[in-house]
Amino acid sequence: MQHNYFVYITTNPDKSVLYIGVTNDLKRRLFEHQENKGISNAFTSKYYCYNLIYYEHFHQIEHAIEKEKQIKKWSRKKKEQLIKTSNPNWHFLNDEIFKS
Repeated sequence: MQHNYFVYITTNPDKSVLYIGVTNDLKRRLFEHQENKGISNAFTSKYYCYNLIYYEHFHQIEHAIEKEKQIKKWSRKKKEQLIKTSNPNWHFLNDEIFKS
């Protein structure tokens, strides 16, 4: 059986804050971030980080967690470079995920 895991980066509406996470269900996780915006003390809620701007697919959870930890250690500039490799204009990708 093939498993699916995702490392993802979300941002707030003005793209000033980045959040890096890992999940086995990207659609569900984005929905949770969006539903909780501004109503809890969680980082993504407090800073309105519910707009998906980057994601990467993995089949093994160990690889996904390793990548998440790696990205979290990077500077803001390096994270921006990663985002620009697949999403140069930083379009919000939520609709793309919700339509799939």
